[in-house]
Amino acid sequence: MSKKQRIISVAIFATLIILILSGIFLIKTPINNADEISEVMRDAVLHEREKISIFGISVNPGLVSAYTVTAILLLLALIIRIFAIPKFKIIPGKFQLLLEQAVGTFDSLAEEKSPHRNKFLSFYIFAAGSYIFMGTIFELFGVQAVTERGSPISLPAPLADINGAIALGVMSYGVILIGGLVANGIGGALKALKDFSLPISMSFRLFGALLSGALVTELVYYYYSLSFVLPVIVGILFTLLHAIIQAYVLTMLTAQFYGESTENKKEE
Repeated sequence: MSKKQRIISVAIFATLIILILSGIFLIKTPINNADEISEVMRDAVLHEREKISIFGISVNPGLVSAYTVTAILLLLALIIRIFAIPKFKIIPGKFQLLLEQAVGTFDSLAEEKSPHRNKFLSFYIFAAGSYIFMGTIFELFGVQAVTERGSPISLPAPLADINGAIALGVMSYGVILIGGLVANGIGGALKALKDFSLPISMSFRLFGALLSGALVTELVYYYYSLSFVLPVIVGILFTLLHAIIQAYVLTMLTAQFYGESTENKKEE
C-alpha cells in the first residue's frame, strides 16, 4: 500500500469515527419509551415475559438454545467422525491440525491436573469446554424464535439462563464426586463432598460472567445514542472473551478438583 493510499484509508476511518461519535452525542432518545430499562434488564435475566411454547409447555428461551447447541455439536461430531477423521494423514492438514491441537490442549490439562486418572476427565472437559464455547458464541448468530405472544426473539446463550449454568456446574461436581468414589472409595467421595460450595461457585461464575455481557449489550442496544456500530463491537468482544475465558476456567477447575479427589493417598 502506497503512502497516498494509507492517507486516504486513515481519512476514511477518521471520518467514520467522527460520524459515529456525532450520532452518539447528538441522539439521546431511547429506542422504546414504553419499556423501562429496569424491565428490559429484568426480562433479560428471568425471561418472565418472553417464553417459548414447546409442545404446549412454556419454557425459557435458554432451554431452546441448549437443545439447539447440543444438536449442533452432536451433528458436527458425527460429520467429523464420518467424513473427516478417516481422511486424516501423518502430515496433518489445517483442519486436522486445528482439531488435534484442541484435543491435545484438553488432554494436557487433564494429565497435568489429574496424573492418576485422566482418561474420562479429558473426554468430559473437552465436551464441557466445547459446549461452553459454542453455546456462548451461539448468540452471535441471532437465531430467531417466536414467543407465546407471537413476537420474535433472538435465542440467548444457554448458560445466560441460571438453570443452564446450575445444570453444568452440578454435572461437573458430579463428575468430580464419582471420580473420587471410583478411585478412592468413600474417602475420595468425602474429600469431594468437603467442597460442597463448588457447584454453586461454578454455576454462578458461569452465569454471572455470561449474563454481564448480555446485560451490557442490552443496555447498549436500548439507547439510540449508543446503538450505532458500538453494539457490534461490544457484543462480539464480550461474547468471544467470555467464550474463551469461561470454557478455560470451568474445565481447569473441574480438572483441578477431579485430580484432588482421585489422588492416590498411598503414593503420597
